[in-house]
Amino acid sequence: MATTATYGSWPSPIDAALAAAHDGRPDSVGFVGDEVWWTAPRPAEGGRRALVRRRPDGTEESVLPASWNVRTRVLEYGGQAWAGTLRDDGTPLVVFSHHPDQRLYAFEPDAPGGPDPRPLTPLSGTGEGLRWADPVLLPGRGEVWCVLEEFTGPAPTDVRRVIAAVPLDGSAAEDRGRIRELTDDTHRFVTGPRLSPDGRQAAWIAWDHPRMPWDGTEVLLADVTADGTFEAPRTVAGGPEESVPQVGWTASGQLLHVSDRTGWWNLYRTPAPGAEPVPLCPRPEEFAGPLWQLGLSWFQPLDSGLVAVVHGRGDTTLGILDPAGGELVDVTGPWTAWAATLAVHGTRVVGVAAGPRRSYEVVELDTCTGRTRVIGSPHQDPVDPAHYPEPRIRTFTGPDDREIHAHVHPPHHPDHTAPAGELPPYIVCAHGGPTGHAPLALDLEIAYFTSRGIGVAVVNYGGSTGYGREYRNRLREQWGVVDVEDCAAVARALADEGTADRERLAIRGGSAGGWTAAASLGRTDVYACGTILYPVLDATAFTTGETHDFESQYMHSLIGRPDEVPDRYRDRSPLEHAEKISAPFLLLQGLDDPVCPPAQAERLLARMAGRGVPHGYLAFPGESHGFRRAETMIRALESELALYARVFGITRDDLAELELRS
Repeated sequence: MATTATYGSWPSPIDAALAAAHDGRPDSVGFVGDEVWWTAPRPAEGGRRALVRRRPDGTEESVLPASWNVRTRVLEYGGQAWAGTLRDDGTPLVVFSHHPDQRLYAFEPDAPGGPDPRPLTPLSGTGEGLRWADPVLLPGRGEVWCVLEEFTGPAPTDVRRVIAAVPLDGSAAEDRGRIRELTDDTHRFVTGPRLSPDGRQAAWIAWDHPRMPWDGTEVLLADVTADGTFEAPRTVAGGPEESVPQVGWTASGQLLHVSDRTGWWNLYRTPAPGAEPVPLCPRPEEFAGPLWQLGLSWFQPLDSGLVAVVHGRGDTTLGILDPAGGELVDVTGPWTAWAATLAVHGTRVVGVAAGPRRSYEVVELDTCTGRTRVIGSPHQDPVDPAHYPEPRIRTFTGPDDREIHAHVHPPHHPDHTAPAGELPPYIVCAHGGPTGHAPLALDLEIAYFTSRGIGVAVVNYGGSTGYGREYRNRLREQWGVVDVEDCAAVARALADEGTADRERLAIRGGSAGGWTAAASLGRTDVYACGTILYPVLDATAFTTGETHDFESQYMHSLIGRPDEVPDRYRDRSPLEHAEKISAPFLLLQGLDDPVCPPAQAERLLARMAGRGVPHGYLAFPGESHGFRRAETMIRALESELALYARVFGITRDDLAELELRS
């Protein structure tokens, strides 16, 4: 028989430590010979990313000791940080970027004596130094080709990016001159090269400020000479208003790319210069997403001529496409969210996927049999799954009758129910980006709240990806308006329909979602409180050197050109509306954040001082943009619950101490 207790007071086996231990997901899958390798989060080991291999007998093992962190800082958001192949003797050779010093290292884990990784690239004392990403191993040439991000001065925008060739013999570890640059720095941003099967051509993606890669990119194609130089690079696809986030080659030497030229990211056969691209499976769905990191992969051609694709509208699935007739066959299984990482080997396809009741795991498809199986980082229920939320996919109506997509997670507990007539408190979550998407996947951070009797509504507001370019473009010059309106519309609708308590609504978000949360507190009266994590607060400062290069001109599309609409920048910035914030809030900030620096949070605190509005501030040394350390995530989550309990009038005996200043 269920126990009756007020919403928010229910006991739960999902504590903050459990949520932290399961934060993050496996990523960057690849084959080294027949073995599947990937990177995996280690919150309890300082938040590092480990490189993991799956042995032929099915066992998993970390390739490197805990002192190594396989993660690159290129574009600050990183991306593909490793590549591997088999040497002539059948043993693995791996090249990876080590996060603390950002050097490339080579490692032979099965070599006699277990030698330590050896550096391939030098250190630089200029700015943030040298960084490397999206590597392609070419042992026949004795090189690894990858993106080089080189800082040329002290400012975060003093940077150039090229495709470079690094010797595998370690001769460049002390001699920058040994590194060959394969492209010039005509373009501000480049991806790593994708080589044709015969090695005679290379394709890559490039773009320039003020465009972001989801606005417009170009596909460049060059001939590769016998001595390994790029010759006669030319543009073969893309443009200023056409986003191409991935290119790749078929086994027969045809170049493929994904483009949103019709309003949806679809897969095309790349044409000869001057000809039209050939769509392989035209439909109003997304076959790719935003290129926030280098090396993301939504499609991979197989030797058979078939193509493995991640696609969908909102939710995503893995499918096998026959380009000859456009037939697409999807895999079946419990997964509703496939990450942008795929690898193929023979008839095998490997990706990373999750579902509403399953965390992210490494999944393999055998295209001969159609059978799928989990082969790595398998989901294991740390508690009775009856405590997991039961999400509902909803579409709400916003201003001007526009659609708003959301996932609503009502309070859920197997043994507790609320008194008759009581409505639950709800947290409205705004995802980061803002050009991003909140997937439908099990998240113990959400379950932490729903299992205690607090509902969560995750909003894919206008500007989110997954619903076509028109939906994505709703945020063009409307950031701070559409996102705020859409979140408020969802909150009001939940209250109007009797799902949520109108007096106990909170807003929450990190990064760009932190902007939306802070702006919502200053521009609406919908919320009783809010949690703001590592936020953007000052749009003007973002255009004048207070953020990293990649997003330094993002505001041009989100708000407008700063020289043309300076008043709009002031009007939209949450910092400029601090005097209108009257609801309590919690501000959480990493002190090593290069994207949303603590200076912005500190300016907001200065403006709130003495105004009589209760607010808390927790700053975390050693944390960057997004929290990775278990101890940080535990304190942040427990403090957030303490805020809601205080504001919503929830009585619990397990709350963390939270100091609120006013």
